Amino acid sequence: MFKKETYINRRNQLKKQFNAGILLFLGNEESGMNYEDNTYPFRQDSSFLYYFGLDYPGLFGVIDLDEDKDYIFGDDLTIDHIVWMGSQPTIKERSEKAGIKNTGQLKEGIELIQTAKNKKRKIHFLPAYRPEHQIKLYNWLEIPINETNMHASTDLIIAVGEQRNVKSGEEIEQLEQIVSVTADMHFAAMRYAKPGMTEAQVAAKVHEVALAAGGNISFPIIATINGQTLHNHNHENTIKEGDLFLLDAGAENKLHYAGDMSSTFPVSQKFTERQKEIYQIALNAHNAAIDALKPGVNYKEIHFTAARKIFDGLKELGFTKGNTEEAVQAGAHALFFPCGTGHLMGLDVHDMENLGEQYVGYAGEPKSTLFGLKSLRLGRELKPGYVLTIEPGIYFIPELIDLWKSQNKFTEFINYDKVEKYKDFSGTRNEEDVLITETGHKILGKPLAKSIEDVEAERAKAFK
Repeated sequence: MFKKETYINRRNQLKKQFNAGILLFLGNEESGMNYEDNTYPFRQDSSFLYYFGLDYPGLFGVIDLDEDKDYIFGDDLTIDHIVWMGSQPTIKERSEKAGIKNTGQLKEGIELIQTAKNKKRKIHFLPAYRPEHQIKLYNWLEIPINETNMHASTDLIIAVGEQRNVKSGEEIEQLEQIVSVTADMHFAAMRYAKPGMTEAQVAAKVHEVALAAGGNISFPIIATINGQTLHNHNHENTIKEGDLFLLDAGAENKLHYAGDMSSTFPVSQKFTERQKEIYQIALNAHNAAIDALKPGVNYKEIHFTAARKIFDGLKELGFTKGNTEEAVQAGAHALFFPCGTGHLMGLDVHDMENLGEQYVGYAGEPKSTLFGLKSLRLGRELKPGYVLTIEPGIYFIPELIDLWKSQNKFTEFINYDKVEKYKDFSGTRNEEDVLITETGHKILGKPLAKSIEDVEAERAKAFK
């Protein structure tokens, strides 16, 4: 945990956005994988962590604006629990570390919530993403389970989102640390992978680095020779000479701050000439997007900067044609780049995605419905303190190529005869984590090998 003043100040800042009522923050529960006692690794709700700090199941927090009191409710362990888990601090002892003086058993907290409901006081809560949250809100507030998020507080979503979006100095220290661990995960893969291994063996080496650093992974590892599948968590393939290996992996530290980086390297010691050409175009787009980052710029323009760079680079090789700006505005580049350039990052690897991208990532503005652009998770003006990813890529997706070709789609912008020859290419991207500063930007953590020369130098270490 941070020092208790951090949590007190965060709650006080949040209170200033409201005049009356109750702010309810539901912590997470243990969740059984295949029976009750065999649980998934526990992960606390990020907004509960942000304001209350306690990384412990079975809790919920209340900020009573009318009484100006902050509470944590939860049940202390019985002797039956202690036999299996050892002695643990009481809820009161834990809560004091977050500057909370008011605590109680779960039933007392539920009574407080239900009394407030009966008095018709406004009860603000965030969208539910776990079944136990929906069940609690049904039992406590009589909100139908299939309508839970219709009753979530837009005012609380916006207030939490705006506050969490701007990272403090101590948060940036956490992010610097975990992004460096994340870079080590990628270096481990580059220095380890060899022809004849399975993707699973490489993924295991990557996971080992996160565990050894005292944390874990921040999302399921993407480690694949089929990089054209954007979220490919299958690790069954054997890697071989001539393949491209795409790794998208991040670490999460003890305070649950996340790293998220991507790298692409040849399974062979060196890139082929064909791989170099496509890799360099994607890297040029990556670097151009980072160079354009600064306060006051809308992230959609960062995305378009990357898209133009990709379209122009592919045009030089004969894949695309025509006016670049017209092609990008129409969405023709999305044949090769069908996703967004990046997303917000912090306590969640896609920071606060559970609160709704339209509020957190778009400041209430509607998202585009255009293919490719609709997948952009961030589309608002950047401010100092924002932390985000930059990860444009180039992907040759056979199914998408076949569909667009059959529809004669964007034939004025795409040379399908050339594209057909690259349907076996897979995909490539690099990804870094960046802080928006008062004057521009700062790439967080340990530098990742990105240039062709640097990647090949790392690959040489695997063959010694």
